[in-house]
Amino acid sequence: MRRLYLQIYLTFVGILLLFGVLVLIAWWLIPGDDQDHRSLDGMAALLGEVLPPPGRETPELQARVDRLGHQFNADVTLRANDGTLLAHAGEPLPAAPQDRTTSGWIRAPGGPIVALLLPDGRWALARWHRHHRALGLLGALLLLAAAIAIGAYPVVRRITGRLERLQARVDALGAGQLQARVEVEGCDEVANLARSFNRAAERIERLINAQKTVLAGASHELRSPLTRMRMAIELLPGTDRPELRTRLSKDIEELDELIGELLLASRLDALDQVGSVEEVDLLALLAEEAARTGADVAGEAAVIRGDPRMLRRLMRNLLENARRHAGGVPVEASVHTIAPGAARLVVADRGPGVAEGERERIFAPFYRPPGASESDGGVGLGLSLVRQIARRHGGDARFVPRDGGGSQFEVELRGAGPG
Repeated sequence: MRRLYLQIYLTFVGILLLFGVLVLIAWWLIPGDDQDHRSLDGMAALLGEVLPPPGRETPELQARVDRLGHQFNADVTLRANDGTLLAHAGEPLPAAPQDRTTSGWIRAPGGPIVALLLPDGRWALARWHRHHRALGLLGALLLLAAAIAIGAYPVVRRITGRLERLQARVDALGAGQLQARVEVEGCDEVANLARSFNRAAERIERLINAQKTVLAGASHELRSPLTRMRMAIELLPGTDRPELRTRLSKDIEELDELIGELLLASRLDALDQVGSVEEVDLLALLAEEAARTGADVAGEAAVIRGDPRMLRRLMRNLLENARRHAGGVPVEASVHTIAPGAARLVVADRGPGVAEGERERIFAPFYRPPGASESDGGVGLGLSLVRQIARRHGGDARFVPRDGGGSQFEVELRGAGPG
């Protein structure tokens, strides 16, 4: 994944390099101004007075050219107006173009050459041994770019670092940490974004806490009238409409179960981790719960760290769900160790199974598969609580089709840390 700060930083450095290249191209292509020509013409006049006039003996001319080459640390070449080589110090330089009639710079391999048209019509050409102006300008631009790049890095990193910290807080909020806030740094757009995030997070926290408070309060308050209704049914004469008494008792039991699961769901939403953590023998706990439903238990002893009440509810929900759909065939439950401190719980039945498109949706709260009715029992929260409890214990729950038909739920539990 490409980091934002690297993209910004490399773009900035690339702009600097492009600017340097454009400056060099402009220097190379744009001709010199009149001031440059006047300066070169002045140098040509002085040089014409220093060099022997045309027709002087070659040794004297060569000696003067050698001295100029040594003094200026340059390749110096003297040519006649027709390009004939008269003398040179160092590497002979190419003649000026035939159509050139003024002093100036000549672009040539190996670096630019200054061509001076002497008053007597001869050409004096020179190229310094040190790096030519283009390389010098390029070096200066590279140094400037390097300095700016080094100075720009902490600035770019600071801006994108604030965005990364904001992203971390957004991820934390999405993971359920409602207290997640980001520190507001600076007075720019990133700081405004941080303030907006904090305001939104605070509002979300208030709304969710209010919802949990109402849900928990309502669920708790419903327990009192349910208790009174149960006591009233117990006080009814046994011979007075026994079928109504049985139906009311069943309805109250289901409503009490729904309230219990709502309260547990509310507590799970409010907690990042489980509450009471201790060593739990899963096989022993499963055997106790299986005795209530008549399920067959197998497997090996497996001890994990977790909340025994939540783990008991997880097993009870799975066993009750399997019993409702088993069609009278005994439910099979087992525990297997998968790693030190981690285990897999398997509950299987020979019921009708679950369609492929429903195998994830059955873990959603209050979801009922197509064709299910209230007479089947359950309130649609059992499997949702199973997955929530499993995830609070470092694992997860999933449905897998069983060979030979039926359903099989597998729950991995890897233990929970301190509450």
